[in-house]
Amino acid sequence: MDLTYEPKEDFRMSTSRRGHLSRTRSTLRVAMSLAVAGVLLAGCTGKGPVADGGGGGAAAGAPASPSPSPLPSKCPLTGLAPKSGTVPNRPVLAVKVENLPQARPQTGLSWADIVYEEPVEANITRFIVVYQCQDAGRIEPVRSARLTDPDILVQFGKPLFGFAGGVQRVLDRVHERGLIDVNVESRAASQSYHRDPARSAPHNLYTSTRELYGDVKTSAGPPKPIFAYSTDVPPAARTIHSIHVPFSIYADVFWKWSASKGAYLRYYGTVPANLSDGTQISATNVVVQIVKVTLTDITDANGVHSPEVTSVGTGKVYVFRDGKMITGTWQRNSLGDVTKLLDASGNVIPLAPGKTWVELLPVGDQVGTS
Repeated sequence: MDLTYEPKEDFRMSTSRRGHLSRTRSTLRVAMSLAVAGVLLAGCTGKGPVADGGGGGAAAGAPASPSPSPLPSKCPLTGLAPKSGTVPNRPVLAVKVENLPQARPQTGLSWADIVYEEPVEANITRFIVVYQCQDAGRIEPVRSARLTDPDILVQFGKPLFGFAGGVQRVLDRVHERGLIDVNVESRAASQSYHRDPARSAPHNLYTSTRELYGDVKTSAGPPKPIFAYSTDVPPAARTIHSIHVPFSIYADVFWKWSASKGAYLRYYGTVPANLSDGTQISATNVVVQIVKVTLTDITDANGVHSPEVTSVGTGKVYVFRDGKMITGTWQRNSLGDVTKLLDASGNVIPLAPGKTWVELLPVGDQVGTS
């Protein structure tokens, strides 16, 4: 296949019901005069702002709302102390980013906590870029969602999900999984996406974390950790310098350990995978999940069938950290569970504190190491 393969702007998208939930704040003032004694007004107190999406105040006699949970001291998705000093009191924001060769270099990935790489149509890959503890002033290029995405993202609670539209079945799944839809065609977020005149469409749609977080009001706080973190390397780990994740000729991914940087550096073949600011994509941890992938009856504008990753179940996993490899199994019993990384003895494999890339590699493709 020609390397210049370029899907047209993904899928046609039907408009779904959307709307804004507005809130009002009122103060009830009751004046009781001794001259009209005998009238007892009990239980009338002023109400503060209601929780997002809520109705009025609690019914008489109802228990008080629980106090909000204290913020964690470390970023829940990296295990690192927050650079700002405080973990932001907000949920996850995930953005779908393109990885067709014409879409490179991307912008904004260096600020993510976790990045998932998934196979999509015609042997190309796309990224689910997960933010929580840091902001990206620009995320580019944003592209459309796939059926795989909501099932991955539901692990993070009720995250915001930014993307460039999708077919109705994908949109339905986004809503069924309870994600907060801030896609480019949503009424809430349509003004938060822009076109970059320096790049050709459709590889030029961009947004930012602050814009998308500002589009909705949510009382959700930080997610629970997905992975366990420890500075101690498991004793069963063995030294590995290079990782080959062979998605296709369009995404022939290599990660090479750099002891001087304390990170894995990403390449396509022998070519460094750089971002738009010239820095090379890097990760503290690389997790390769071997997953079942099936072709759906959904097709893109070129008639190519869309694959779907099965993210519930179990399979082989390769965990790379600190220049070493631990093999084991990934396990996720239901959509309500997070994915566990287990070693040969069934113990949880801890990651090194820092950014993680998760490679969702189809069964049958072989991970290369050296």
